[in-house]
Amino acid sequence: MHTADDTVRCRSHLADEAATLAFGAQLAQALTAGMTFYLKGDLGAGKTTLVRGMLRALGHSGRVRSPTYTLAETYTLPAFELYHFDLYRMHDPREWLDAGFRDISDGRAVSLIEWPEKAAGWLPPADVIIRLTIADDAREIECEAASARGADYLETCCTLC
Repeated sequence: MHTADDTVRCRSHLADEAATLAFGAQLAQALTAGMTFYLKGDLGAGKTTLVRGMLRALGHSGRVRSPTYTLAETYTLPAFELYHFDLYRMHDPREWLDAGFRDISDGRAVSLIEWPEKAAGWLPPADVIIRLTIADDAREIECEAASARGADYLETCCTLC
């Protein structure tokens, strides 16, 4: 068991889209209700592709859309609901509250939040922060625990790192 002061990280090189999907599938294996992830990276870095890999591994067979215009997509899965947020188009952090998202941290869902800095101060705290960077035609990914729960999670799921 980890404490909040433990820093657990994993890094990996993702050669292509298939590698990003596979990494997402690996991350999905240890997900439990109540977890919050911040997804950081430039446009086109692969955040939604990573989410697609997670959802496929969790049994979702439908389309996985980027919620850039809708702000959120909800997926009902056997074990929990998964919320995928894309806050790129938000201009004020209070829009998070105006959109009615304040109750997402009720412990019954997993939240994946792209562009979390757009709602700074209003979001539930992250368990894991995932950073994707573009490196030529590939991607680099770093996962960092932001809570004791996140540290335990990364120790369990990051065998790809």
